Amino acid sequence: MQHNPIGWTEIYVQDMARARKFYETVLATKLEEHPVPPDMKMEMMFFPAQMELPGSGGALVKMDGVPSGMGGTLAYFVCEDCGVESGRVEAAGGKIFKPKFSIGEYGNCALCYDSEGNLFGLHSMK
Repeated sequence: MQHNPIGWTEIYVQDMARARKFYETVLATKLEEHPVPPDMKMEMMFFPAQMELPGSGGALVKMDGVPSGMGGTLAYFVCEDCGVESGRVEAAGGKIFKPKFSIGEYGNCALCYDSEGNLFGLHSMK
């Protein structure tokens, strides 16, 4: 393989404004609106990414008929110290599922629910 196995991540939401505010608050970043053709009947907000760098880009997506919540896929956001970002989760409207914990030589993680009921991970080496 000449590339990373994950090329894109979509997090499905029911309330785009609420989800956007949640992720912008927790990750201390700004998401960018991405125009889609009107016949697609969906909204997308992109996480900042530079596609030529390693890792995966992604977006929040609101689409009729696609629920948010537990669905078998878990996206992890890379952080300097996942304890910092997880410390913002509850104030932003989410819940902590598992606070920062060690995964040994691979760093630390925290598992959280966003404002839409999606479980997501935060990962850092600190």
